[in-house]
Amino acid sequence: MNPDRREFLKKAGLLGGALALNPFETLAASVHRPPAIAEKSEHDLTVNILQTTDIHCQIHPHDELFWEHERAVFRKAGGYAHLATFLQRERAQNPHSFVLDTGDMFQGSELSVKTTGEAMVPILNALNYDLYLPGNWEVVYYKQAMQHLLGSLHAPKVCANMYHDLGNGQRGELVFPAYHIWHVDGIKIGFLGYTDPLVPLRQSPNYSKGIMYTPPEQNLAHYVDVLRNQEHCAAVLVVAHLGLSQQIHLANLPQAKGVDYILGGDTHERVRTPIQCTYAKVVEPGAFGSFVGKLQLSFRDGVLVSDAYELVELNPEAYPADSGLSEVIRTNEAPFRAEMDRVIGHATVPLYRYFVVENTIDTLITDALRWKMPEVDLVLSNGFRFCPPRSTPDATGNIPITSGYLFDMLPIDSPVRTAEATGAQISDWLEKELHNVFAANASERFGGWVIKFNGMKVRFKAYAPKGQRVQSVFVGKKPLDPARVYRLSACERDGDPADMLCRIKGVKNPANLPFGLHDVLKDYLRANSPVTPKPRGSAVVLDAPQSLLTQVSGVAYSFR
Repeated sequence: MNPDRREFLKKAGLLGGALALNPFETLAASVHRPPAIAEKSEHDLTVNILQTTDIHCQIHPHDELFWEHERAVFRKAGGYAHLATFLQRERAQNPHSFVLDTGDMFQGSELSVKTTGEAMVPILNALNYDLYLPGNWEVVYYKQAMQHLLGSLHAPKVCANMYHDLGNGQRGELVFPAYHIWHVDGIKIGFLGYTDPLVPLRQSPNYSKGIMYTPPEQNLAHYVDVLRNQEHCAAVLVVAHLGLSQQIHLANLPQAKGVDYILGGDTHERVRTPIQCTYAKVVEPGAFGSFVGKLQLSFRDGVLVSDAYELVELNPEAYPADSGLSEVIRTNEAPFRAEMDRVIGHATVPLYRYFVVENTIDTLITDALRWKMPEVDLVLSNGFRFCPPRSTPDATGNIPITSGYLFDMLPIDSPVRTAEATGAQISDWLEKELHNVFAANASERFGGWVIKFNGMKVRFKAYAPKGQRVQSVFVGKKPLDPARVYRLSACERDGDPADMLCRIKGVKNPANLPFGLHDVLKDYLRANSPVTPKPRGSAVVLDAPQSLLTQVSGVAYSFR
């Protein structure tokens, strides 16, 4: 075992079965959890449902991007120790409060990678969540680690569409219970969980090996019936990690009849006013711990009579850090703090990953790949969403890029792969990738933002019919030639077939190079820092703003 990791596990109380005797247990116990009351209530009752999601192991306050007056504005937000203070205040104001997280809590930072997610366990337990849903990235350390990490959390877990894969197409039992019931002051509130069924396509296939996923609509009506008519729940809430488009789609399906709210996650959208769909309202509370979704449900004589929703910005000045949880974090980080803070380069412009079409983080990555391999025709990078912004300069006057921030940008240090594809393959792939982002039918959208590239210029219409979005493609200064063979470079996805590169099928002469993405970024920054990775118009959308901040259309919602 790596000595740094052994030292961390020893300090965190995770060796030798010490998890049950966690020294931070007293902190978790100090957060009040209201007792369940079995008798039926005959009075007014208001409960608070507090939701976080997609924190991606961002445990400290960080720079956050807000879109105000048609421009990007940065200010500090988030931090688990600050979240602890917020939750303590909320529970003190209303002891009938229920706290849940809807996924992506174990992937996204160097601390998590170096401890295989273990560092997050005592932090999450100290916050005393009431319920968890696994996100699409919970499988990042593979199935067994996912089960261990989630099983180490004190609160219940739910997921009604994640099954053990028995092989040969046979589906076993659910990995986690389908639902959880909160008994509060004589009434029942049911929570039914669904995670993204497209995980084997969106993530590296090997991550989720041994798990079988099903579409939520396959059993949603059944479990709503169980919660409504068998368990007599006064409210039914779906906790989801499907993405806002998919959650809106689900709330418009007849199977969702009887659902009051879908508390969503995955796409990092900031829903400030609930989106009213045919059968349920849909919300999603941003990402990185920058916000908490606060849903108030009011009951009279056991019947839901009203609801109110607020997206609370977690301003670290308004909610000072809880000293107990700050100490938990310091202890967990101690073996890795110096390396995480090591500066590997600087940027002259803010780094972010919020815009659908182009972002400075992805420009940095593709610039580095192209610099490392000038002999290839074009380089590709996935349209990831994770990684908070970074905009605060250090003493140099530029923005530091640390080893920790490299892991925030690229938690997986994937090998770099080269391959060859024809212009016709590239054109077909572009149409498929754009359809994944902008499909008119929300159920056909999946993944992150528009795929990123360097060496190619693409002009497209986001809202054109399927297969007709790409308007022009240039590689270098010449139009894409369907018959020509181009040399490409991107990262290898664990478990993809040898003849696939960045979801382009049937590539020729694939080869993994003796270095990974982290090596490429470090070498590039060492040679070129400070860098200025401004988006260069590699992808240009013709029927929407270049500053597009969401895939969602057709409903009253805007990202800000």
